[in-house]
Amino acid sequence: MLNLTQLHLREAKQNPPALSFDAALPFEPQKQIIAAKFTELLRVPPKSTEPVPVIEYTDDSNPGYDEIRFRFESEPDFFVPVHMLLPKKITGKIPAVICLQGHSTGMHISLGRPKYPGDEQTISGGDRDFAIQAVARGYAALAMEQRGFGELKSDIATGCHHPAMQAMMLGRTLVGERAHDVSALIDALTAFDMLDLGRIGLMGNSGGGTASYHAACVEKRVRVTMPSCAFNTYCDSIMSMHHCCCNYIPDILKYMEMPDLAVMIAPRPLVIVSGKDDAIFPIEAVRRGFETVKAIYAAAGAPDNCKMIVGAAGHRFYAADSWPVFDALI
Repeated sequence: MLNLTQLHLREAKQNPPALSFDAALPFEPQKQIIAAKFTELLRVPPKSTEPVPVIEYTDDSNPGYDEIRFRFESEPDFFVPVHMLLPKKITGKIPAVICLQGHSTGMHISLGRPKYPGDEQTISGGDRDFAIQAVARGYAALAMEQRGFGELKSDIATGCHHPAMQAMMLGRTLVGERAHDVSALIDALTAFDMLDLGRIGLMGNSGGGTASYHAACVEKRVRVTMPSCAFNTYCDSIMSMHHCCCNYIPDILKYMEMPDLAVMIAPRPLVIVSGKDDAIFPIEAVRRGFETVKAIYAAAGAPDNCKMIVGAAGHRFYAADSWPVFDALI
């Protein structure tokens, strides 16, 4: 007898996704078909505002960087907060890196600023102060709050469950809304003359990696994408064990597996970071999925633009291993 999880997995495995990437077929037509269906499934909110940064404060007191705190209107009357860190000495335009935290107490983790019990361990135990790392490498680092976390957490319940279910009731997904916010942020960045908007990076760990990967599929202004501890197959991770409901996209497995989505990113550079002992994104499924990614990038004529990094431990970011690869591609 099957349990319920086994029943659903059997259904998924007996009915392969209808739009799985096929290296024997022409690349561009596949890309267009997959992109059209994925955009439909992701249910990104329509653009309804002209995001303009509203600067809340500036701070030049830190010896390592200057800081601009601003917000932008992502949907009518809904504002997303951002901290932008800039190197002290800027000559010409510099690349920008959007940094997305995963399930945590908020974007202050990316800034290395503990606010709540447990934050210090979250930061130090997994290289999660992404924005500090990025600005130290000469990038403009943008720590953006994600819906469901930190300053954008639900006012009804802790975590993503309630906003994710609200989104589905409206024919949306929470990951689609997060992708929308990334695009709106890029719109807002046109106000900052020091930024090279032809060199935008997008990265994050865990839920931030999930948002990064899916957002890059629909936001072509992202030049380099670096999801950490988020890439896998849906069947081996999201379907096989408990995950936050913000990971789920209705009907996705009817049409495509997670590795197939890379067809929408290629030939733009993609750096997939994983941990060899990550219990919720099993490494063997990462390796199998990366074989599909390699086939996609070969078909796109850019085989050197996809990279896989395997860290020596579990579910965390691996700064020393990952940033040099990112630097070479942006």
